[in-house]
Amino acid sequence: MKLSPLLHTAAATAAVTLSGLGQPAAAADAPASAAAPGDVLNVFVGQPMKGYQVTIGDAERSAPLTGDRADAPPAPKPEAPTTRISARRSAKDGPRDAVTMTWQDTWYASLRVTGGPPVDLRPYLAHGTLEFDIDVKDLRQGGLSFTLACGDGCERKVNHLIPGRALEGKGWQRLSFSLSCFHRDGDDFSRVTLPFSVEVGGRGELSIANVRIVRRGQANAVCADYRTESVTPSPLLQSWSLDWWMPRHEQKLAEIRAMRAAGKNPEVVFIGDSITQGWEDVGKAVWAESFARYNALALGFGGDHTENVLWRLQHGEIDGIAPKVTVLMIGTNNTGDRQDAPTATAAGIRRLISEIRMRQPGSKILLLAIFPRDPKPDGRARALNNEINALIRGFADGQAVHFLDIGASLTNPDGTLSPEVMPDFLHLSERGYRLWAQAITPALTRLLNDTR
Repeated sequence: MKLSPLLHTAAATAAVTLSGLGQPAAAADAPASAAAPGDVLNVFVGQPMKGYQVTIGDAERSAPLTGDRADAPPAPKPEAPTTRISARRSAKDGPRDAVTMTWQDTWYASLRVTGGPPVDLRPYLAHGTLEFDIDVKDLRQGGLSFTLACGDGCERKVNHLIPGRALEGKGWQRLSFSLSCFHRDGDDFSRVTLPFSVEVGGRGELSIANVRIVRRGQANAVCADYRTESVTPSPLLQSWSLDWWMPRHEQKLAEIRAMRAAGKNPEVVFIGDSITQGWEDVGKAVWAESFARYNALALGFGGDHTENVLWRLQHGEIDGIAPKVTVLMIGTNNTGDRQDAPTATAAGIRRLISEIRMRQPGSKILLLAIFPRDPKPDGRARALNNEINALIRGFADGQAVHFLDIGASLTNPDGTLSPEVMPDFLHLSERGYRLWAQAITPALTRLLNDTR
């Protein structure tokens, strides 16, 4: 299968950060493991384990696969008129011993084994593996990851997009992941209610069979090291980002070259994720009113984690310019996508500060606290972001790095979020961008004056 330039770049990066990537899967008819009877938990072998069921759906609605086929209920406002998510019984070694998942034009879809009594996976953690057969029929425009629950409200995901696309058209393959791919210090594996999930996006088709958790298994697939992932530079590897992420990077480099050719220098640079990218869309009018006078540059990329921003910085996005102030706000995707430990996300932010300081020693850094998310202040993602903010506050030295938390300007007095400010409780409306601009203007003006 021919890979896009971004996938070639990603594969090169992954070869450094993921030892063994590209290692061939075991033969399709290989046994799950040499484990003795009783050391294998059959999550889905012809049927889901007792009390559990297979469900198909998206983030808001699902349907159980109780017969030969299930279709996720349509959303009141579907992402696209052609959005479809379905599963059907299919065959690998015998009739109906596999499940085939088909999806199209969707941001997120999943096939889950769930709904049963909690399972204690602690005895499997030391040497255990998650093993299953997979037949990737079409993943040219789709994403692929695998997920296990790790406690109440906690899920761990392994992105398998690049190796998953390499499996397309190769028939049944056996994949085996070490359970350490899904386990972090502090996770509660004593009561797991989601022992397996396939998560996808875009469009595609694949089949799954013989899902087992083995007490002593041999892994043949690899995962990123969660201890260093947030500080290891990498492009953004999602099915929905592959077509635009690298072209946007090249566009930003061209934008900088054009500014330099015109004799302009951005006095202010904003670096971040989709919330920062929104200055070019929903926040465009506010940007023109508040920051255009500074020849300001927005370097926000939707979906970015700390390591994706690091890759961009190391590939020229702030080279050749001399901003007086760099506004940095990043980390909410580390929380929302992977549920990274706050210490890991904070390490990624610290690494970005070091990179900016190295490349722009004359620029003041205005480090913003990660914005609040989730409707209520007790939401899990809100709590994780609050912990990150408590850590990164200490990165400010009052000279080169200045910390500012404007969360109170974006929330109601009781800490809840208003849909008028954050329609999806994550991204800002035009009103939200106006509140952002108003809240940082005093600090930004002071820092600009200090550098003159």
